[in-house]
Order: sequence, then structure tokens, then C-alpha cells
Amino acid sequence: MKLTTKGHYSVKALLDLSLQQKSAPCSTKVIASRQNIPAPYLEKLLIEMRRAGLVKSIRGKDGGYQLAREPVKISLGEILEAVGETIEPLAHHRAKEQLAEDWVTFSLWHRLSQKLKQALYSITLADLYYDARSWQASLGEEASFVV
Repeated sequence: MKLTTKGHYSVKALLDLSLQQKSAPCSTKVIASRQNIPAPYLEKLLIEMRRAGLVKSIRGKDGGYQLAREPVKISLGEILEAVGETIEPLAHHRAKEQLAEDWVTFSLWHRLSQKLKQALYSITLADLYYDARSWQASLGEEASFVV
């Protein structure tokens, strides 16, 4: 599986929002600035994640985005799926029944894909948040949060 820019930016944006969960909504411009993501592109990603129920949007002068659920209830797999990332490694490949080697290879990739999917859905936004915080603490950094 290759994580595209779309997937990377989506995870970065939700990690950023995980810091803001108990406070006021955060604007796209603020998130984009902190995470060095183009604001128009981020807005499209946030709309997709809103449709998937990962974030909620608040309108108005002080509006913006917030997580729709606790970070512990949002998985990496959900984030990637919300923005159209595929987890299937060989989506259009079919094994040739006559070739044992082809079938074994196909079966192997299928099993690996299932394990990867399980891992992505078991890692939560809270896990990523604590990993990032631990890394920052090891470097002696303060509360800045750029992934």
C-alpha cells in the first residue's frame, strides 16, 4: 500500500484537530497553515471526511471544523477510506487457476492485505496523537504540533 498525498494530508489534518477537540472549531486556513497543506485542497478533504462522519463543520464567523468523535473512536483505516484511499493491493488482478505459483502469490497478497486492513482499523487517531507527542517530548519540544 502506498500512502498518497491525499491520505497523508488527511491524517495530518485530523491529528491537528485532535489537539483542538475541547476548544473552539478550527478553520481550514489555520490547519493548513500549521500543517503546511494547501487550504483549497484541505477544504476538499475535510468535506469528504465530514460526509464520512469523522469531522463536523460549524458555520459562522467563529466556525470551522472539529472532530465528530473522540480520537480513540477514529481509526486510521476510516480516515483513509473517507478520502478514497484503497487498501486492496491487487484490486484488478485475478489468479490463473492453472498456475499454482500464480495462485499462491495471489493468496499471499490477499492475506497480507487482510492483515494490513486489520492493522489500519486497529490504530486510532489517539494512538497517532500519543506517538507524535512522545516523539516531540523526546526532542524537548513544547506544544507545537506539526506532523
